[in-house]
Parts: sequence; C-alpha cells; structure tokens
Amino acid sequence: MARAATPAIAALVAAGVPHDVLKYDHDPRAESFGEEAVAELAAKVGVAPAQILKTLVVALPSGLGVAVLPVPAKLSLKAAAAALSVPKAVMAERAAAERSTGYVAGGISPLGQRKALPTVVDASAMQWDRVLCSAGKRGLEIALAPADLVRLANAVVGDVLA
Repeated sequence: MARAATPAIAALVAAGVPHDVLKYDHDPRAESFGEEAVAELAAKVGVAPAQILKTLVVALPSGLGVAVLPVPAKLSLKAAAAALSVPKAVMAERAAAERSTGYVAGGISPLGQRKALPTVVDASAMQWDRVLCSAGKRGLEIALAPADLVRLANAVVGDVLA
C-alpha cells in the first residue's frame, strides 16, 4: 500500500472518510497562500471562494489553538477565544505554529497535526456539502464534508469571522 502524501491525508484514509485530493500549481513567491489556492481552484473545481478554508494558528493563554475559516474572511481573535473558551487569543508566531503542527506555513492542515490543538471551525463552513482545506503541503488541498472536518479535527463550530 502506498504511503499517504501527508499526515492529513493519512488521517482521512485511516478514518475511512470520503475525500478528494486536489493539486494546484504553487508559486513559492506567493504572499498569500490561501488566496493562491482560491485563484487556482475556485473556478477549476467549481467551488465558491468561501468553500476554501484557511487554517490559522492562534496563541492562547494555555498554549496554541486553531481557527479554520473561509480564505476571503478575516478572523476575529475575540470570537475565536470565546469559541475556544479562553479569555484571549492572538496570532501565533510562525515558528511556533510550524513546530507544533508539523506543517509549514501555507500548508498547515487542521488534520493530522503533530499535536492535537483545540480547534474551531467557522459556522459558515457548515452550509456547504463540501469544503476544501490544506492537505498539509503547499499546492495540495483536500475536499471533504464539513461535518467530517469538524469530527476529525475534534473541533467546535462557532462564529469566528470579524
């Protein structure tokens, strides 16, 4: 049996979750990895930009957490903190996010992280039959049902948009 390309894909396969792996041409000079994914995939696979989710790592008083939200949207740190039941959240340092998740920035997946982190998925994701999120590598996305994303990430669902 071939080894899964990333820990995120391996987690989906191990759980028997239906998913599709989608590739796009990643430009190493891209400044916004999420916007790059939207530009490459939205029309190509027929999804709305809001169906493509970004994974942001936040620093909480007790460690790190994860917020998953549509690429075009902005995160409300106050709302993310409330959803994760902590008093405050700030954006995590890139090095800390990469060290904790085992992924590089721009390829951080909410699934298959090195250390399971408290996670919130924005409620807007639940309106779609499928959403796309990073597969754990720049240029690689996974399409899956939002309920499967929430279940596998052991996430809460909350309103975290600014």
